[in-house]
Amino acid sequence: MAEGDARATPPSSVTGRVLSILSVFEQSLAPRSLTEISAETGLALSTTHRLVGELEQWGALQRDPNGRYQIGLRLWELGQHAGRQVRDIARPLLQDLYSLTQCTVHIAIRENGEALYIDRVYGTRRVPQASRVGGRLPLHATAVGKVLLAFEEPWVREAILAQPLESRTSRTHVDPEALRQELALVVKRGYAIAIEEVREGSASIAVPVFQRSGGIGAALGLVVETGQAESLERHLPAMRGIARRIELSVGAFPLRSLGVRPANPPS
Repeated sequence: MAEGDARATPPSSVTGRVLSILSVFEQSLAPRSLTEISAETGLALSTTHRLVGELEQWGALQRDPNGRYQIGLRLWELGQHAGRQVRDIARPLLQDLYSLTQCTVHIAIRENGEALYIDRVYGTRRVPQASRVGGRLPLHATAVGKVLLAFEEPWVREAILAQPLESRTSRTHVDPEALRQELALVVKRGYAIAIEEVREGSASIAVPVFQRSGGIGAALGLVVETGQAESLERHLPAMRGIARRIELSVGAFPLRSLGVRPANPPS
């Protein structure tokens, strides 16, 4: 059966029909007309008109100047509560880690083939920063990224290692086989270290933050000047303690739902 034919069979329940309308915007946020929504969901035009009208009234959908429908601001705001809830839990724990180490600390999750930095508390000493909150860096070149990659499912890890690996500095590890061995060591030791792999002058260490289900959820990292790289491991007890506190505080809530709220809401 062709993909278009599969979509032509509408859900039988009202909830399923509403969700099928919202899922139209899952792959592309481009505005749609009623006719396009009807065609993509397989719903009758009259049914589409009624349900879309209710969704618009609630705020889940809104019309653009051309009368086409797009995701509404209220639905976007509702989605922000999930990530904000977890960030609100993690933030004071990051501050605790900073108070124990006086170093810049951050937390990151995997988004596709990159480490997405969710939050950061800056230390008192200036350290060259390669990223910011909401920024992304290659998984293979950062301590948090190596942790996320090491504890991922094997097929995800292999898919990323099969891609061209960017060399950010002369010290970036880009040989896939050498990285496999390094990641195996990360799993064995329970932490990763990266020295000047993404920016000269800085070194970092990271530990995993697991979900209650056992899978990797996030990575907790700490950054110092390169001259302090030899003493990075002394921070491991504090980092592991904070990582466990995050795990216990978050519980079953999916860490990967941590999202960085845009500076301005979508219009």
